[in-house]
Amino acid sequence: MPDALIDIEWRTAFVHLVQVGMAFLLAIPLGWERESARDAPGAGLRTFPLVAAGCCGYLLIGRSVFEGDEAHARILYGLMTGIGFIGGGAILKTRSQVVGTATAAGIWNTGAIGAAVAWNRFEIALVLMVISVITLHLSRFLKPLAHDHPESR
Repeated sequence: MPDALIDIEWRTAFVHLVQVGMAFLLAIPLGWERESARDAPGAGLRTFPLVAAGCCGYLLIGRSVFEGDEAHARILYGLMTGIGFIGGGAILKTRSQVVGTATAAGIWNTGAIGAAVAWNRFEIALVLMVISVITLHLSRFLKPLAHDHPESR
């Protein structure tokens, strides 16, 4: 049997599997909301869960490989920057409008969900998911009302 399989702590491996799975599952409602939005650019049901699971995975690897708060902070800062880059790709500008900013913010927030799960802060991950779904969903109904206001003309 290969040494790598002998060295695996199976309980920890199971916990990590559950954590990555939770990050993935908590991101699905966000991806679904963006996928179903009529004006959302390409990021949606595939992007959001992958960002959350990937972010969780990177932090879990960092936690198991690097010791100390400074190393963990650098991993988190790098992920925040990289996820911002992915979100930036979701923003499209035309002559008359900019679309995709909510999707970009949702992608960035999804990374925070993955990070929270990796650090066993499930309450933070759950609250971020609920706030995001509510915000993204309600904005579909509230934005037209804001644009129909006489002062906005």
